[in-house]
Amino acid sequence: MTTPTITANPVNALTAACARLANPSIVDPSPDGRTRPQSLAGGAVGIALLHIERATGGHGDEATADSWIRAAVSEPVSIGRNSDPFHGAPALAFMLHSARALGGYHRAYASLNDVTIILTRQRLAAAHARIDRREPLNMYEFDLVHGLTGLALYHLHAQPDHPVSRELVAYLTRITEPLNGNITSPPWWLHSGLGGTPAADFPHGHGNIGTAHGTSAIIATLAYAILHGHDTPTAHAALAALCGWTDQHRQDDPGATWWPGYVVPDAGPKRHRPSWCYGTPGIARAQQLAGLAQHDSTRQQQAENAMLAELTDTRQRERLPEVGLCHGKAGLLQSACRMAADSTDPHRKAQLTAEIPGLAAELASQLDADTHIEPELMNGTAGAALALHTATTGAPATGWDTFLALS
Repeated sequence: MTTPTITANPVNALTAACARLANPSIVDPSPDGRTRPQSLAGGAVGIALLHIERATGGHGDEATADSWIRAAVSEPVSIGRNSDPFHGAPALAFMLHSARALGGYHRAYASLNDVTIILTRQRLAAAHARIDRREPLNMYEFDLVHGLTGLALYHLHAQPDHPVSRELVAYLTRITEPLNGNITSPPWWLHSGLGGTPAADFPHGHGNIGTAHGTSAIIATLAYAILHGHDTPTAHAALAALCGWTDQHRQDDPGATWWPGYVVPDAGPKRHRPSWCYGTPGIARAQQLAGLAQHDSTRQQQAENAMLAELTDTRQRERLPEVGLCHGKAGLLQSACRMAADSTDPHRKAQLTAEIPGLAAELASQLDADTHIEPELMNGTAGAALALHTATTGAPATGWDTFLALS
């Protein structure tokens, strides 16, 4: 693609960003609680992941990582209803699991992991009871940010052979089974708006294909499970059902393959901007992983071509003015890095890889130009810095992007 001349050096921009994020005192309290220390999205947990990754790979300072870890655990740990993959005990357990190579956190990690197993099983029990009552699926029960898909990603990466990981895979397969003999909509159809609650503009609910709150995270998680010891007929059947549904909504335009972030009855599909949360990058990565798990080279090719189309379409790239992992360039960059690394086709691998330096330079230029971007992980500097780190050093040493369903 043709891009404007960009002079920012990604390594220098990354170094400068990490320096700005060295002191935990930069995170100010927020009225909505987003910047609470134990918040992955906006608090110390998320920024700690950057410094843990840098220190683990030999590019950063262990003392800085330790100061952020201590900041993250500086308040009583949430183990109640507001604890989830992005907040409280599960988020802290993920952080300390990422820090395992640094040493010194084993007892704290073991305690947080035990608590996370307990609350995971409590939520699994509630989910199975809901299914037994033949009630429809709720976004908060299953999604990556709040629910059991996000918890499954943690457990499958941290302890793939633990019984709780098998229990989570069994749950993810069960939510693909029909409820009440309904054949007009799939069992993962959500009777809510995009926020997870009833909404007047979604009178018939929606089918969510996105990664943050929809089926693409389930697809990626089941694919990862199959590739890492949970290769069962039921897991394959569930993955096939979900992929078959997304295939029905895939759009094969002359210039690009893409998926809508969500679908509703009686309305045509809309192409989302190329963000991780609802756009093609997160969806395409899930499809690539599914292709690898299913030994389906056609699915892999479709996914990789879809990502390449996003990377080379100037108009699509211009729809991402933000820097972050969720809504911005960092999410596109991290997805592209992972897909390029895992492509088994030499030509497509080379094509994807060739687009990464230019996108990294764009992101670096933006970080250099605006040093007042919020420090946070999901929408701010920490997430952008982590994506630049991947682009300039290779696969993450800690697997930090597990929580995005990208690794």
